[in-house]
Amino acid sequence: MTTLLVAKQYIINFINKYEVYLKPLLKLILALTSLMMINAKIGYMHRLDNTALVLIISLMCSFMPSNFIIFAAAAFTVLHMYELSLECAAIALVLFLVMFLLYFRFSPKDTLVVVLTPICFILKIPYVIPLTMGLLGTPASVVSVGCGVMASYLISYVADSAATLSGMDAEDMATKFRFVVDGFLDNKDMMLTIAAFAVTIIIVYLIRRMSVNYAWTIAIIAGALADVMILLMGDLKFDTNVSITGIITGTIFSVLIAKIVEFFAFNVDYSRTEKVQFEDDEYYYYVKAVPKITVATPSKTVKRINTSRKKYSGSQQRK
Repeated sequence: MTTLLVAKQYIINFINKYEVYLKPLLKLILALTSLMMINAKIGYMHRLDNTALVLIISLMCSFMPSNFIIFAAAAFTVLHMYELSLECAAIALVLFLVMFLLYFRFSPKDTLVVVLTPICFILKIPYVIPLTMGLLGTPASVVSVGCGVMASYLISYVADSAATLSGMDAEDMATKFRFVVDGFLDNKDMMLTIAAFAVTIIIVYLIRRMSVNYAWTIAIIAGALADVMILLMGDLKFDTNVSITGIITGTIFSVLIAKIVEFFAFNVDYSRTEKVQFEDDEYYYYVKAVPKITVATPSKTVKRINTSRKKYSGSQQRK
């Protein structure tokens, strides 16, 4: 355990020392990953599916505010859908505008969540998002997570329906609009996932703020169980045809990742908990203090030996 704590302190010191370089690098990696995944999923406009262009846009994102990554990803999505169908592009644009209004109103600081949610869906571990946001965020994070889920399902729906949309007549715009809107809004799997993630975030948030011992661990386990139960009960109710094996496996990996987040964000020693009681003229105070686990990194000392002085004194003695 001590080795892990020392490694954690080394990582924190490294991040604090090179933060000015790491932030642009991480934004570059995030933008590059999201744009490449969009191109791989719905790369209908070949001019955007260009490595040089993706690198240039990603470099721009690395020096711009974090929210610029969301705008770049939304622009790529709308342009790809425009190449497939004007109706798809119009619906996606309206949906993104509504999501941006909700996102900037309630949770403007959750940029990473909106971008990471579609990436986690592609990696088959989307359940890590509500767990980590319940630990690190607030109930308002439900909005950003919900926006990420809707963007993920919109991209997947368009990719799955590309052949059908291409086969429709260009003149029948109303039919295309109805097909896309009905297929997206009637997606029971998406609605169920948003509801499950929202409940998970709130459960994890409420439990991890309690003063009980191991509150964060209890919150992770309770949130994971609630997420799985809601998804499975929704599958029985609405016949969403979810993969039970995928849900269980993804949840296990998500719990492990959430524990890693807990290790870096909230690592305390409950064996040294102290309870203090005091009062003033108006109130009695009952305080529970749980110390953080801190380990000092070993410092290296370098001893310099002046060999030239020794050689000089030795030569004088021989004379």
